[in-house]
Amino acid sequence: MSGHFDSALLGGHCRLELADGSRIELPAGRWLRDPGAADELLLGRCWGPTLDIGCGPGRLTAALARRGVPSLGIDVSGTAVRLTRRRGGVALRRDVFDRVPGAGRWRHALLADGNIGIGGDPVVLLRRVFELLGPGGRALVELDPPGAAVRRERVRVDGSPWFPWAWLGADALAGVAAAAALAVSWTAAHGGRHFAELRRAG
Repeated sequence: MSGHFDSALLGGHCRLELADGSRIELPAGRWLRDPGAADELLLGRCWGPTLDIGCGPGRLTAALARRGVPSLGIDVSGTAVRLTRRRGGVALRRDVFDRVPGAGRWRHALLADGNIGIGGDPVVLLRRVFELLGPGGRALVELDPPGAAVRRERVRVDGSPWFPWAWLGADALAGVAAAAALAVSWTAAHGGRHFAELRRAG
C-alpha cells in the first residue's frame, strides 16, 4: 500500500474514506502478521525473482526471502520499506510507475492486498507491471469477491490528500485482462479472498 497507509503499517486502524463520506475498513492486522493460508496460494506460485508491488510491511517479501526466492518489495512509503527490511526482506522506496530495478527481467510480480487499485486504473497498472516482467513472466493479483465489477474512486485515509484508487471484482478480471492484452492462467480462493495469475495473451 502507499504512504497514505502509514498509520496502519504502525499498527493502527485504517479506513478508506470515499467521496460520498462512506468508509471502508482495511485489514491492517493481516498486513502485520506472518503469511496465512490464503497468502500461501500466492507464495507457492513464486519460484523465480519476484517483485512485490506495494509491499507494505513486507510479510510476503520477507517470506519469499526466507524460502530462498529472490524478491524485492517496492512501496512509496518509507515506513513500509523500513518494516520490510526489519523483517529480513529487501525493499526500496519506489513508485511502480517510476524506474524500477530489474525492469524487463522479473519472473513474477505480486499485487496483493488490494494493490490492483494503485493508480485508480487496473488496465494501466497491469500494462506497467508487464513492462517490468521478463518473457514468460506472470502477475499474481488479489481481487475483490465476484460482483464487485470494476470500481474507481478518489479516496483518502485519515484526512490525507485525495488519491485515485480502484477495486476489481473476480468476475470482472477477464475483461480487464483482455484490455491489457493479458490472459488469466490460474484462479483460486480461500477464506473469502480471491486470487488470479495473469500472463501475456497469445
